[in-house]
Amino acid sequence: MNKTDRQAIREHRLAKLRLRRRNLRKAFERPFKTFERISTNGGLMLLCVGAIALIWANSPLQNLYNYIFEEFSIKLSINELVIDMHTIHWINDGLMTIFFLMAGLEIKREMVAGELSDIKSAILPIFAAVGGMIVPILIYKCFGFDGEAANGWGTPMATDIAFSIGILSLLGNKVPLSLKVFLTALAIVDDLGGVLVIAIFYTSNIQTLYLFSALALFALLLILNIVFNVGRLHVYLFTGIVIWWLLLQSGVHSTIAGVLTALAIPMRTHLRSTEFVYGIKDVLPCFENVKTIRNNVVVLDSEQINGAHTIHHLVKNVQSPLQYVENSLHEFVNYVVLPLFAISNSGVIIYNYYADEQPEVFSIVTVAIALSLFLGKTIGISLFSWIAVKLHLAEKPEGSSWHTMIGMGMMGGIGFTMSIFVASLAFSDPAILTQAKLGIFMGSTFSGVVGYFYLRWSIALDEREKATAKHI
Repeated sequence: MNKTDRQAIREHRLAKLRLRRRNLRKAFERPFKTFERISTNGGLMLLCVGAIALIWANSPLQNLYNYIFEEFSIKLSINELVIDMHTIHWINDGLMTIFFLMAGLEIKREMVAGELSDIKSAILPIFAAVGGMIVPILIYKCFGFDGEAANGWGTPMATDIAFSIGILSLLGNKVPLSLKVFLTALAIVDDLGGVLVIAIFYTSNIQTLYLFSALALFALLLILNIVFNVGRLHVYLFTGIVIWWLLLQSGVHSTIAGVLTALAIPMRTHLRSTEFVYGIKDVLPCFENVKTIRNNVVVLDSEQINGAHTIHHLVKNVQSPLQYVENSLHEFVNYVVLPLFAISNSGVIIYNYYADEQPEVFSIVTVAIALSLFLGKTIGISLFSWIAVKLHLAEKPEGSSWHTMIGMGMMGGIGFTMSIFVASLAFSDPAILTQAKLGIFMGSTFSGVVGYFYLRWSIALDEREKATAKHI
């Protein structure tokens, strides 16, 4: 073999290596880009629905709004089992359980195989999320509330991932992927903290029999998964519904059932990747001569139909039950569950058409929540991230500066969905709840607008500094 042949072989191997690396990078980026697309559209829809609810609740049709969501009840009867709740409670206690199921699936996936699975990669978003929870609580506590207003300390803890990723996407490809991964991981840790706070602090009188029964069923699901390797989804989902009913009766908020069910769903696949590839290769030859008639109508023969069924079976089984459920739920949660939650919970009555005395919608509670979201999240996320880096426990996301990290802290102050949810648990007085919701709107809007322009400036500054460094 002469020198030219060896050089050609070497270049061919290098080309294959570059292609493999490019494919691996695309495979890594694809789920984040898909999530970003869904979250962006979902965030835009939430914004529109929230605006519609606000206009509706302050229009001459506000009585209709109150009747549909606050007064109209829906009764579900199964033999002697009767569940009778108002529309808003079916949404907050029922449909939002599906949201928490998806959040639980994301938490488990990230902890098992994602950014939170490697402790070195997980330290920065964990530190940032903890700071983003502690500092808003401290700021809210500094207002010295007593009575029911003191219960709202958990309201400014949350980050709305759909809105924050949506606003981040407005900056386009200028935002490094590492920052999007960081914000996603931070919001997932934030969700976990919110779930724990709801389960521990925002519960009514606990009925221990129902609670222990729910925990026993959760333990049973874990045993079925870990010990007996049961992978049938309907077993977990049906048991999850029973857990939901038990928690509904127990006094612990029923949406926790979604998280418990998610943690029990297996992440093991029924099919190895090599078996999937070989199975697909075996089936593909039968599609080499597909019959096509007029208007691009495809007619498959019996062998090809069986092949299509085989491919469907292979595609389903190469996914873990956890990923299958998570992928199935994303659009339903973003386009059905969260919009229904937004329209039923965003109707803050600022002007009452049918009362002589107008409600007091702006108070110190409003200011406390707005400041806790904007200042608390900005300071907490950026400060704790700085501490983690200075202690050499973590590294900043690739391609970022401390200016961009401060901007990411502002993005964390967008707490729309989860903040409203926690506020609905914290405040039983409708007047205080209205004031809290207005504070959430103000803090989230300010965080989003200021965060967008600050990030836009900081990213442009980073690019100028990089360009200057190249010329030196």
